[in-house]
Amino acid sequence: MIGPLVIAVVSIRKNMEHKLAEIGVTDSKLISRKKREFLFPLIEEMCNEIKISKISPDEINKAFQNKISLNRLEAMHFSALFDEMKTDASAVYLDSPEVVEQKFGLLFQALSKKPVYVKNTKFKKEKGVGYTKIISEHKADIKYPVVSAASIIAKVVRDNEIKSIEKKLRIKLGSGYPSDMVTISAVRKNLKNPKMQEFIRMHWKTLENIKQTSLFPKK
Repeated sequence: MIGPLVIAVVSIRKNMEHKLAEIGVTDSKLISRKKREFLFPLIEEMCNEIKISKISPDEINKAFQNKISLNRLEAMHFSALFDEMKTDASAVYLDSPEVVEQKFGLLFQALSKKPVYVKNTKFKKEKGVGYTKIISEHKADIKYPVVSAASIIAKVVRDNEIKSIEKKLRIKLGSGYPSDMVTISAVRKNLKNPKMQEFIRMHWKTLENIKQTSLFPKK
C-alpha cells in the first residue's frame, strides 16, 4: 500500500544453485529481516548477474487508471529486466501471480524481445535459434532457490526503500503492506498529507476501505 513494488531477476549457473539452498536461501517471506540482510551479499557473490526494478506508486496508480493490471505491469518489468541481462540463460523461472500459472509465462513471452517459449505449450521454434525455456509456476519462490534468491534481493531493497520514506516523512510506516496495522494507522492519520500521497498506491482495496471510514468519523 505504501512505497514501490520492487522486483528482481537473478542469474546463476545451474551447478551453483544448490549452494543457495545450503546457505539457507528460501522464500523471503519465511525468514527474518535480519537473515535476509545477512544473505543479501552472499547471494550477490554467488550470482552471475542481478537486475532490480523499483516500480513507483505513481507508475502503479497510472497503470490502474489506464486499465493495466498489476500482473501485466510486473510482466512488463520482468521481461525488460530479462532483456537487459547479458547472461545467456537456458531457462527462466517465474513466480506466477496468475490463477492459471502459465498465463504469466505467456505474457512474459509476448513482451520479451529475446527468443523464449513457455514450457508445455505449443510453440513453433525457428531453426538455428537458441531459445530460453520459461517455467511459470505458483510458489516458484519456494520451489526454486534461484527464485528464492530473487525474492530476498527484492525484499531487502524494498525494506530499505520504506526506511528511506520514513526518514523523509518522519512517520512510522511499518512494513508498508495492507496487512500491517501500523501501516493502516499511518495512512489513516496522514491520508490528506500531500507528501504522504506521493508514496501511496491509491487503488488498493485497503485504501478504499480507509477512505470510506474517513467519510463517517466517529461521533
